[in-house]
Amino acid sequence: DYITKPPIAEFHKDVAKWLNMDAVRTVPGARRGFQAVANTYVNKGDPVLLTALSHYTEFMAVEEAGGVAREIPANDQKLVTPDAAAEKIEAVKKEFGRAPVLAFIDHVDYQYGNMHDVAGIAKVCHQYDVPVLYNGAYTVGVLPVDGKALGVDFVVGSGHKSMASPAPSGILAATAEREGEVFRTTAIEGDVTKRKFGIKEPEMMGCTLMGVTLVGMMASFPHVKERTKHFDKELANHQIVMDALLSIEGTTCLSEYPRKHTMTRVNTIESFDKVAATHKKRGYYLQSALEERGITGVIPGATKVWKFNTYGVTRKQAEHLARSFMEIAQENGLAVKGPASPV
Repeated sequence: DYITKPPIAEFHKDVAKWLNMDAVRTVPGARRGFQAVANTYVNKGDPVLLTALSHYTEFMAVEEAGGVAREIPANDQKLVTPDAAAEKIEAVKKEFGRAPVLAFIDHVDYQYGNMHDVAGIAKVCHQYDVPVLYNGAYTVGVLPVDGKALGVDFVVGSGHKSMASPAPSGILAATAEREGEVFRTTAIEGDVTKRKFGIKEPEMMGCTLMGVTLVGMMASFPHVKERTKHFDKELANHQIVMDALLSIEGTTCLSEYPRKHTMTRVNTIESFDKVAATHKKRGYYLQSALEERGITGVIPGATKVWKFNTYGVTRKQAEHLARSFMEIAQENGLAVKGPASPV
């Protein structure tokens, strides 16, 4: 992060400014950001706050550090709320005699693509002096993220999930108050050789992201910054597809609605899966029918409960996808409200 040719140091500063944070390190995937923060603050037996919708890698980071996971439950709408966070912290205090040492909060969860009140939850956590890690795996690089406005101590992003970057890549950003802790430099010394290791940072294992993966992240950054300004168009395109899917009798949306993100979980047990029960291709008929129309990406065989993400599709592509779902439904005897055209 001190290298100027290529301009890695400048890139770190640019990303920090973009996220309205004070310091950034590039890491080999978001999970390494989780790991770095957990290793800094969590000791054996410490309670750590996660949510009922947290990604498994957050749990792994806590486990590796020796922490004890305690989850904020989601409500019936699959949303994690500030009130639920406060109740869980109080329960942790009663159980452990102290507040959690760290909180992992996803802005958009991977299970439903729901958007949670991170700012409200962070405010609650800080009332108990609990530092907050913002998991932006599905937001950083997709939509505007302002770490200080959200009131979080750390922002973690995934390069290969949401920043148009090679895998594995990610970023870890910190506030000025926390950067000296998570990005502290080594103090170890060999007893025989008396060797020291200068400005190496233990939580980065001495090096941040390297090589072509880092260069790829740097190359895509100008495009990524620009595209976050147009998330409203992405949502509009997603809604075209949602309107079509929900016009198919028996199809329901399991994510919060109206949608606030382009990743959505749907239930098609009473629609596409009914067809699969008697179709010669079983559940694979849907994937096959979509591929015939030049559409890929749906999980092969998925006709019950599945997720999809339309981020990056054009309006024309969204309309084609929407029309295709409706046509496939009609061709297989499913009732569709309206003609097989979303426009």
